[in-house]
Amino acid sequence: MLQLPDSKPRMKTLVSVDESYQLCRHLTAKYAKTFYLGTLLMSPAKRQAIWAIYAWCRRTDELVDGPASAITTPETLDLWEQHLEAIFAGHPQENYDVALVDTIQSFNLDIQPFRDMIAGQRMDLYRSRYETFDELYLYCYRVAGTVGLMSTSVMEVDTTVNTAPWYQKKPLYIPTEEAIALGIANQLTNILRDVGEDARRGRIYIPLEDLARFDYTEQDFKNAVVDERWRALMRFQIDRARQFYIKAEKGITYLAPDARWPVWAASMLYGQILDVIERNNYDVFSQRAYVPQWKKLRTLPIAWMRSQVL
Repeated sequence: MLQLPDSKPRMKTLVSVDESYQLCRHLTAKYAKTFYLGTLLMSPAKRQAIWAIYAWCRRTDELVDGPASAITTPETLDLWEQHLEAIFAGHPQENYDVALVDTIQSFNLDIQPFRDMIAGQRMDLYRSRYETFDELYLYCYRVAGTVGLMSTSVMEVDTTVNTAPWYQKKPLYIPTEEAIALGIANQLTNILRDVGEDARRGRIYIPLEDLARFDYTEQDFKNAVVDERWRALMRFQIDRARQFYIKAEKGITYLAPDARWPVWAASMLYGQILDVIERNNYDVFSQRAYVPQWKKLRTLPIAWMRSQVL
């Protein structure tokens, strides 16, 4: 995806804004089916913006987790950050960038969460273990909490809540912490779902202090041991993730009315992966937890009801 320049750069003819958004849409639909379903509940302008953000995040993640990750170096990420700054300066470098430039201009996005995400990818270059949850939290914030911040700018907040005279001097509440919490919850869910895949790549994202708490060793991890120790450890991890979902849900009511349904749906759909892990008796080494399409569709009206009354 990202190539180190070895000659004088050539001018490229890029696609139109509409074509770029369609590229981002296809990328989102291909790699994030549950997330994509949630975006379809948004207004056209907002769903396109979220596709553009997702496409950039996906391409960033692939630098350390994709097919060419073996050749990614700190210098590669330095170049990617320069690429990001060009985008924020209004100068797209690749076809996917055209949509992101338009999104930045339409929704006044802040560059810092994007920079923080790149910092998270830097962590993956040299870390395959996390001693404590505090260390893991920083990683989760960088690679996923940042997505919550990017998305909140697009979702926007409800400006009508302060219209009553006694509220007019009260500052508008921006659910920043709740947005970060949803990103953290999603990332913790990813970690638990992908335990087996990560283990085969030599990575353990569950904090080592938690393994020790339940007397579960790294060797047990490598051997994919599923016993009562492992199940107790997973129950602990799942409960932690759900606490972040609960915190995130408290902020949805502050979002613009047209954003509440899709955010409720996204939160509920992703949280259901944890339910599947439980039904699979916590075996995430040999089974990949996924939510069937019929259940996703059944969740949407419940999410709509919550968006109206909560």
